[in-house]
Amino acid sequence: MKTYYLTIFITLLFICDIQSQIKNSDPIFNYLVWQDEFDESGLPDFEKWHHQTQLPNGSSWYNGEIQHYTNRIENTFIDNGVLNIVAIRESFTDQGVTKQFTSARLNSKFAFTYGRVEVRAKLPSGTGTWPAIWTLGKNIIEPGAYWDLQGFGSKFWPACGEIDIMEHWGNNQNFVQSAIHTPSSYGGTINHGGQYIETASTNFHIYTLEWFHDRMVFSVDGVEHYQYNPEVYNSDTWPFDQEQYLLLNFAILPSIDPNFNMDSFEIDYVRVYQETPLSTFDEIEKPQVQIIPNPIQSFATFKINSKDFGGSLSIYSIQGQYIESILIHSKQTNIDFSNYAPGIYLANYINSDTNQVFKIIKK
Repeated sequence: MKTYYLTIFITLLFICDIQSQIKNSDPIFNYLVWQDEFDESGLPDFEKWHHQTQLPNGSSWYNGEIQHYTNRIENTFIDNGVLNIVAIRESFTDQGVTKQFTSARLNSKFAFTYGRVEVRAKLPSGTGTWPAIWTLGKNIIEPGAYWDLQGFGSKFWPACGEIDIMEHWGNNQNFVQSAIHTPSSYGGTINHGGQYIETASTNFHIYTLEWFHDRMVFSVDGVEHYQYNPEVYNSDTWPFDQEQYLLLNFAILPSIDPNFNMDSFEIDYVRVYQETPLSTFDEIEKPQVQIIPNPIQSFATFKINSKDFGGSLSIYSIQGQYIESILIHSKQTNIDFSNYAPGIYLANYINSDTNQVFKIIKK
């Protein structure tokens, strides 16, 4: 009996050690790859932003929104280092359609995969207002969207994936929400979480997305409120191994307060960080072991960079359940993962000079 409990104890220690190493092996997103500090007065930088104004179905926007999005300076302007996206009650005719509200919707001309997004913003208020900071897949088919106009459209929503970094509905003042839309859950998605920010519409706050290859982490001013980490990884749950682009918009809903005339969604800055590019030294000092590609479709190559390449690779489920061991006899070994179910697995490679734990994602 003592031996039984000792075995369980050792197994738990091993699992905790693996999970600790995995957590510590997350990339550090500290290299600024794209930004807009909104330092120049006037319209947003044309080199960085596209005004999306085309009504997608010829008469209206999605979700019952009742505004026209315009490219006018009245609806988007930079002043004193802050981008203002302004919604206005006014009669405005565009594309042969007259609406009673105008606002703006910006697409970034920058797309990326993985990293940290930080947006410092102050939100409008009032029933019927709906500002958002979000992303869509660069491959979306959507009339008038910047990347579709460039010829990248290949998938309709939600197959392209959508990441809502921040949404705020004025009928639930000061509650900010983050959400994920995929083919497995979209529209009234179950994949969401949020928190109350008492000064959301009176002070600036930093809204953050950390996009790892296996999960999304959302926070406000460093306080986390939601993680998206699906149990199964496939195109229905995780279309997020492709590039996404940023959107900033201020929508008006039919429930708009009858006393609403004008309000502004204010953005101090937008910053995107990724891993620091490899230096010459980093390229020489390669990891002791690598598995390529990762995520894996069916087959992968296990590579060893240490002098001693004889060892054993043990595979475990994310819960720590042992699956199999593979003897390694050469510096490169092809491994068949085609019989593995989609998900996350733990791998532990041991030889005379290496003991490394890493994560494997099977798509």
